Amino acid sequence: MKIICIGRNYTEHIAELANEKPESPVIFMKPDSAVLPRQQDFYIPEFSEDVHHEVEVLVKIKKVGKHINQRFAHKYYDEVSLGIDFTARDLQAQLKAKGLPWEKAKGFDGAAVIGEWSPKEDFGDLDALDFKLLRNGEVAQQGNTSHMLWKIDELIAYISTYFTLKKGDVIFTGTPAGVSRVSPEDRLTGYIQDRKIFDINIK
Repeated sequence: MKIICIGRNYTEHIAELANEKPESPVIFMKPDSAVLPRQQDFYIPEFSEDVHHEVEVLVKIKKVGKHINQRFAHKYYDEVSLGIDFTARDLQAQLKAKGLPWEKAKGFDGAAVIGEWSPKEDFGDLDALDFKLLRNGEVAQQGNTSHMLWKIDELIAYISTYFTLKKGDVIFTGTPAGVSRVSPEDRLTGYIQDRKIFDINIK
């Protein structure tokens, strides 16, 4: 299983981190060891003092595809979910300043939360999908996929130009504005529309 993540796909998030708007999707990867096991708490790693939550809509690839035409991209996934791309922001800033890859800041153990999967038909138009993250019962992030710079089918077509997509691969489609530091005893709950998708505790 590959975990393929898209960075800088929401304009307001680009602005809040003072990043440059990309001309094409920004792709990075997480190892499968980054997936937080179900029912397990997230433990803030000792090497970071500034881990941020980034809530994202996820899609799961259902069959092998290479050079997928955007018109047919919808045939390559049946399920969607919501997850968190945990980011060690302090470590990422150090790596970026030196022009080094981000993997240590993005791919550490537990850094990929994958919520419950649902049939995509449950949610209607995936290009106008409301989602949100609650932190201790208060809205921390909220977004709509209509605000993506590149929509799901565009991303699948683009990614498959470089990487063969295989059954079980997961795509993190980018995060909206509102990312912030997590603290011990926080509780993070994710929703697509009114459906709860995940609920985790921070330790």
